[in-house]
Amino acid sequence: MEVKRRAVKNLVTKLSSVSEQTRTEAICELRLISKNDSDSRPLIADAGAVPYLSESLYSSNKLSQENATAALHNLSISHKDLLMSTRGLLDALSHALRNPSSPSVAQCAAGTIFSLLTVESYRSIIGHKRDILFGLIDIIKNPNSDSRTVKDALKALFGIALYPMNRAHIIELGAVPPLFSLLCNDGRAGILEDVTAVIAQIAGCEESWEAFRKISGVGVLVDMLDSSTGSSNRTKENAISALLNLVQCGGEETINSIRGIVLGAVDGIIEVAENGTDKGRSKAMALLKILDVSSCTFQEEHMDYLSNHSS
Repeated sequence: MEVKRRAVKNLVTKLSSVSEQTRTEAICELRLISKNDSDSRPLIADAGAVPYLSESLYSSNKLSQENATAALHNLSISHKDLLMSTRGLLDALSHALRNPSSPSVAQCAAGTIFSLLTVESYRSIIGHKRDILFGLIDIIKNPNSDSRTVKDALKALFGIALYPMNRAHIIELGAVPPLFSLLCNDGRAGILEDVTAVIAQIAGCEESWEAFRKISGVGVLVDMLDSSTGSSNRTKENAISALLNLVQCGGEETINSIRGIVLGAVDGIIEVAENGTDKGRSKAMALLKILDVSSCTFQEEHMDYLSNHSS
């Protein structure tokens, strides 16, 4: 271990070199070590590499920026507190998100942010960084973003939205239209599942109804419940969760406004209520109850199902 410690310390020392080539070579080596040897991550962190790696996210050198973001992503697995306590780290990650020299830079920056968001106390801090939110939203807006980058950006937005006070902020910064655009135009199953997960979270605030209404979002969610769309079970459950959060936060006005639209998806909701996960079944039944579905006219099997499962 002592040999590793000395080797790492030597590399970190090179990060302060006046030679760009020396710095870049050291960053590349640290990235490989942090990827392939998890035992070396504490050594890299303790040697003081994080501030140098963070500063390298501003580098115009593609190789430096790519390897620095990847190294930070690797370190974030086990050293979240150290990263968050490093002055300027979040600003550096924001810069990498918005000014990536390659797709891998944006992906690693988004992945690092998501990793940090697994700590509950960091969600409010990261959610108040407007440039990070703008960067994540820009990724999902960009039709040229690759799948892995989009997925990591969506996971980061999901993590931010887990903190309730961040949801209105996400909506205010314009996330709703690109999220629903992805939902309508992207056929990749994994993307659809992640998009609906984010939508379900941000639906849980008073501001969501107006934002969803402007783009006919309820109709899109209802379409996800139609068997002809081929939506996965997770996508359907997320869509139901979004509709449930929407009506729970929007009150009677929202309930009355969307009841007619949602009635067109009763088959899909009842399918989840019968065959979904425990959580999915519970949310499907809660949605049916809030919308007072049993007071409406349905096929006899729907009435039978609801009467047999009423509380």
